[in-house]
Amino acid sequence: MTERLPAVARKPKIGLVAGGLGAYWPQFPDLLPQLRRSAARVTERMREFDAEVVDVGFISDAQEGAVAAEKLRAADCDLIVGFLTTYMTATMLVPIAQRSGAPVLLINLQPTEAMDHASFDTGAWLAYCGACPLPEMANAFERVGVPFRSVSGYLEDQRAWDRIGRWIRAAGVRSVLRHGRHGLMGHLYPGMYDVSTDLTMVTGNLGGHVEVLEFDDLRVRVQQVKDDEVAAKLAETREVFELADSVVEEDLAWAARVSVGLDRMVADFDLDSLAYYHRGLDGEIHEKLGAGMILGSSLLTARGVPAAGEYELRTSLAMLICDRFGAGGSFTELQALNFRDAVVEMGHDGPGHLAISERKPLLRGLGVYHGKRGWGVSVEFDVRHGPVTLVGLGQTRDGRYKIVASEGEVVGGPLLQIGNTTSRVDFGCDPGEWTDAWSASGVAHHWALATGRLLPELRALADLTGLELVEVAA
Repeated sequence: MTERLPAVARKPKIGLVAGGLGAYWPQFPDLLPQLRRSAARVTERMREFDAEVVDVGFISDAQEGAVAAEKLRAADCDLIVGFLTTYMTATMLVPIAQRSGAPVLLINLQPTEAMDHASFDTGAWLAYCGACPLPEMANAFERVGVPFRSVSGYLEDQRAWDRIGRWIRAAGVRSVLRHGRHGLMGHLYPGMYDVSTDLTMVTGNLGGHVEVLEFDDLRVRVQQVKDDEVAAKLAETREVFELADSVVEEDLAWAARVSVGLDRMVADFDLDSLAYYHRGLDGEIHEKLGAGMILGSSLLTARGVPAAGEYELRTSLAMLICDRFGAGGSFTELQALNFRDAVVEMGHDGPGHLAISERKPLLRGLGVYHGKRGWGVSVEFDVRHGPVTLVGLGQTRDGRYKIVASEGEVVGGPLLQIGNTTSRVDFGCDPGEWTDAWSASGVAHHWALATGRLLPELRALADLTGLELVEVAA
């Protein structure tokens, strides 16, 4: 059995093919060498991305296109990039698009910003003619039922390469979702209809696998944790967190023990994300395990394995999307509206994404978890100030998923000190109007709060996955 790389280390596999019309080569002997130099430069630039590049070379006719199509099909790529170096016919690329089983991006990058009209002959012009077949490809792709997308520019056009990079990153996130293993441990928080998840629909909409776990899978591993492992986890905790005076050493030690067991469980089941909840009763072991999850889940989230409470599988998936875009993604819900400062206050009790905290995160001891059984340590911080994007996965009546997103800005100001993550988000409008628009989008009552402006990346991801993207702005 081949060992599967964890999603945090998985690189997207990008297929690359360049081409032009072979009828030109005997007519203009200098053209093909020039186009091959351009293709070599594209290959060089492609390898600068954090991706595995499968370069099948240069094609000149439909027969060579069919050979390239078979090579790319066998390579099982996450994205195929076709470089239109000059005019070429749709018969050369349609088989690649149809047979690869991967989304196709066509790029038209001419040698420089503009031609030298005074000195150019026909052969020199043809090296700038990659735009010519683009409408042909779009029409042919539409007629054979293949989604079309393209980037046009010139070889050293950074704006074009930024757009290409966006497609590659989106392909990487799509790959993580298609191949990911997502843990679901415990049971649904009673009464939360919006959180309830049909596991088949995760695979149906995104791919991947949902591993159904018992809290006993965690219990047996926590029982095996050694004292020296607890000591190491406590040392890590004191390095990562500021500890409030309210932290009880016994509670902290238990959270550290659960964290070690959680690390082991995630490794044993090869998980890329985790959602969990257990109510428990009268202080029995499962209640204690559920109450001790916050520290370990926050540490896991910070190292790229998002963990969300309240059995929120779709939000742990949204957090995974944000994390793989390099934007973090912290478990979040609405907390209050501040009409005086025109901000929406949002966050959550339980785990948070420590890597995107504005300050050193705080561990606060709580004698009671509101709405949940148990007690212990909880995480408190606000997300890094500046542009942010809210990302949620909504589900429609027919079971289809949709991405729901809204951009805003986290600003400073007074925060609750109750062991919750809390951020003040300015959406540039009345907080009430934004809240109504966000709630009407079909998002559930949890989502991921990520750093940066992610709408361009999310548009690319929606295109590659076929998911609807709902952009909320009041």
